[in-house]
Amino acid sequence: MVRILALTCCLLLSTSLADAQSAPAITKTGTTAASFLKIGVGARSIGMGGAFTGLSNDISAMYWNPAGLATMNGGEAMFHHVNWIADVRYDVAAAAIVIDGVGTLGGNFSSMNVGDMEVTTTTEPEGTGELFTAGGTSMGITFARSLTDKFSIGFNVKYIHEYIWNENSTSIGMDVGTLYIAPVLNGLRIGASMSNFGSKMRLEGRDALILYRTGAGEENLVNAALELDSYDLPLIFRVGLATDAIHDENSRLTLAIDAVHPNDNTEYVNSGIEYTWANILSLRGGWKSAFERGGEQGLTLGGGLEYSVEGSVAVLFDYAYQDFGRLQEVHYFSVGVKF
Repeated sequence: MVRILALTCCLLLSTSLADAQSAPAITKTGTTAASFLKIGVGARSIGMGGAFTGLSNDISAMYWNPAGLATMNGGEAMFHHVNWIADVRYDVAAAAIVIDGVGTLGGNFSSMNVGDMEVTTTTEPEGTGELFTAGGTSMGITFARSLTDKFSIGFNVKYIHEYIWNENSTSIGMDVGTLYIAPVLNGLRIGASMSNFGSKMRLEGRDALILYRTGAGEENLVNAALELDSYDLPLIFRVGLATDAIHDENSRLTLAIDAVHPNDNTEYVNSGIEYTWANILSLRGGWKSAFERGGEQGLTLGGGLEYSVEGSVAVLFDYAYQDFGRLQEVHYFSVGVKF
């Protein structure tokens, strides 16, 4: 069984690399709705280049692979913030508890906002004096359970809302993941997940209402509404491997790699490494979106600190830096608590 799973992951990785190198020049970039769902969650996972599908052993697994929540030993909460490209703000809050004999139950909320912008028209290019904003939110409930001591499965069902000025759109999406811990290589972790499977989104609202002239004269004006196109959610398939190259009393060195297949871009590979000393200090590095056609993402670096407060309670601070090429860099911050 282990050999079959390992062979399958290797084949998927090699297929993704081959497809990325031979893919046509035209991609589906920018053809999905709710693109904020593609922004990575958790400074720890981003510091490792987003190679977290196989590892997924903290609360950020809600985003990468919900099955990973089943491996948590206790409750955990996290707040995550990033100043995204072009002054876009993205915030995530999540919490999960372990219910003995049932599984791990959690909830998450994310919000993306671009801030206020001036309304301009062809006749008033300097602004009309009005302001508008755009953004999106997502609220989800996650459940994960270990079916055996080596295999777990998880689900995240979420409500998605996106808006711009007086237009808005909603959808229901689902994330599904599995995780297998093989009895080789210090517990080789093999994960797979599918994120953002759900209904299409279409903007609707009073901004799409128009007056249509059916003939001559003012009496021939009728109310009409523009029917806008519907767009898929950013569906993402991931498969990943993670293992501890070193694991002793004071040191742990973790290696991870993910192959990713999105529905709006070419395939790519994430890879990362994490060194943890005495379960207190962590240093991380990685490379995100290798082999992605036309991609600007690349080097990631990060670190974290876990401080025990009292008994089993611990506070976590994590930071990650991501190079975005011509779009410069992005900084991620996460604060969490284990209980």
